[in-house]
Amino acid sequence: MSYNPLVSIIIPTYNRADKLTDAIQSALNQSYKNIQIIVIDDGSTDHTRDLVKKYPEIEYHWQKNGGQAAARNSGLQRAKGEVVASLDSDDIWYPDFLIRCVEKLETEGLDFVFANWDQDVKVGESWDFLSNDPFLKPHHKNIKNHWANLDDKELRDLFIKSCPSPSSAVVIRKSSIVSGWDEQINIGDDWCMYLEMILSKKCHAAYTLDRLWRKRIDEINIYDGRKWSEILEFLYIADLKIKMDKFKHLLTKDELKILQRRYMASLVELSKHNLLREFNIPHSYHLLKRSFKIDVSFTLRTIPNIFMKGLEGKMKKIFNRKSN
Repeated sequence: MSYNPLVSIIIPTYNRADKLTDAIQSALNQSYKNIQIIVIDDGSTDHTRDLVKKYPEIEYHWQKNGGQAAARNSGLQRAKGEVVASLDSDDIWYPDFLIRCVEKLETEGLDFVFANWDQDVKVGESWDFLSNDPFLKPHHKNIKNHWANLDDKELRDLFIKSCPSPSSAVVIRKSSIVSGWDEQINIGDDWCMYLEMILSKKCHAAYTLDRLWRKRIDEINIYDGRKWSEILEFLYIADLKIKMDKFKHLLTKDELKILQRRYMASLVELSKHNLLREFNIPHSYHLLKRSFKIDVSFTLRTIPNIFMKGLEGKMKKIFNRKSN
């Protein structure tokens, strides 16, 4: 590259002293060296402060616990670089992550880029996450020199339906960020930030299927550490409601309908969980009522599909137990 912009690396952390060292070391080991590393300690009660003191080249800031979005925004306020990358404190970048991403970002003047990763699992080997992503797969045919470009229309369609780019996967132009990470969001604050950018202006991005980092998981991950019922409750119901309200004026009727249908399907699925797993009939009824208020006919069509899938899943488990 003829131009090497300063990259501000934001590492938000909360009681992650056992994994933070690996994240910091992976940032320091980048082959791309023009970096600013900012650790935002979101109220940790472990020995995070003492750990970071071992790295005098790193900026460390403690704040009262406010959540991951608040920590990222605090880092953004202190970011001096033209390019920003947020590395979760339990993840690890491989050495060429930044140089590959920054080169693509700068060479083509993109708003952001994201890279594939090795996804850890609780049992077994890590796996290639993005290659078989159903929403991203149609774009794989456009891969050239390891990258597939996405124009503004493709980005709108993709990010309305899914978020294939968790925080640690993304390198973003600071000037492209509209207002930062939404601190009302429970889980998908990164998804909300990308949507705000994509819906507010014509954005261009790119992704690579080359695995340039590793996503680690444990019981306290914001997403991977939660039960599916919690993902439904927070990401696909509470967070989605915030996004629909926030971006309603920027969405087309068809785009809003896509989000509404995902919201209603999640209400129905959580209703099923409360009925069949928790035996909480009043709450199950309340969730269905919320879906009926938006679209009666869609809710009626969705109920048998989701409830039947739940029963089929239960029967398979029973059959597998008997077979073993």
